[in-house]
Amino acid sequence: MKVVLLAGGFGSRISEQSHLKPKPMIEIGEKPILWHIMKYYSQYGFHDFVICLGYKQYVVKEFFADYFLHTSDVTFDLANNKMEVHNNYAEPWKVTLVDTGLNTMTGGRIKRIQPYIGNEPFMMTYGDGVCDVDLKGLLKFHQDHGKTATMTTVNIAQLKGVLDIDEGDVVRSFREKDEADNSLINGGFMVLNPEIFSYLKDDTTVFEKEPLQSLAAEGQLMSFHHNGFWQCMDTQREMKKLEDLWQSGQAPWKIWEK
Repeated sequence: MKVVLLAGGFGSRISEQSHLKPKPMIEIGEKPILWHIMKYYSQYGFHDFVICLGYKQYVVKEFFADYFLHTSDVTFDLANNKMEVHNNYAEPWKVTLVDTGLNTMTGGRIKRIQPYIGNEPFMMTYGDGVCDVDLKGLLKFHQDHGKTATMTTVNIAQLKGVLDIDEGDVVRSFREKDEADNSLINGGFMVLNPEIFSYLKDDTTVFEKEPLQSLAAEGQLMSFHHNGFWQCMDTQREMKKLEDLWQSGQAPWKIWEK
C-alpha cells in the first residue's frame, strides 16, 4: 500500500525556518520531520511513498538524491574521482517525488498524484506531524467499515478542522477551525479509497473543505480516534517541543532502533 505525503506548502506560520526550506524538511534531531514520518510508517511495513512537492521542491529531491551523504560516512578520493560509502544502511523505501505545483491546494495535490496511485486504497498524511497511532489498527478499521475515507482524530486544543462524530464513529460534519474550539480534530494519518479522486476537481480544491465536507454529509468519512501522542509542527515553539522530546530520548514516535 502506498503512502502519500503532502509536502508542498509554504509553511508560512514557521517562516523563521521555512524561508530556507520546505516545512517538511525542517530538522528534528538532525533529520527532516518528513524522514521521521517515513521511518514511522516503515516500521509498520509501509515502504512505498509518493511525496507531493511544491515550494522549494528541489530541497526534497536533493535530499533523496544524495541520501547516503546525509546518512552515512563517506570517503572522497579526489585524485581518482571516486566516492566510497561506509556503513551504507538504507531504508527499504521506494520514494516517488512529484511536482504538484507551487500554489496548488491540498486536494489538488492529491488529485495530481492519481496516476501514481492507480485504483487502490492508499494512506495519506501531512508532512509536518508525528504521532504514535497504531497504523495496522487504523488500516483494519478502514477495511472493516468499507467507507471511502478514514481520518485519525485527536482531542487536542489546536486550530485544525473540527469534526462532529456519532457513536458509530461516522463523521457527520466537517468544518473549518475556530479559535474557540477544543473538539476532536483532523489529525491526518488517513486511509483513502480510490473513489476519493472523484471528490477532487482541480488545483484549487482544498481537501479539508468541500471534499471532506461532502464525504461527511454522505456518511463516507469515518473517525479512527487516537488517544495517544500527536503533534504537528506549525510554529517554532512546536518545533522546539519535538526537538526536546527527541533529545531527551522520550520521543513517542521513535519506534525504530536506528
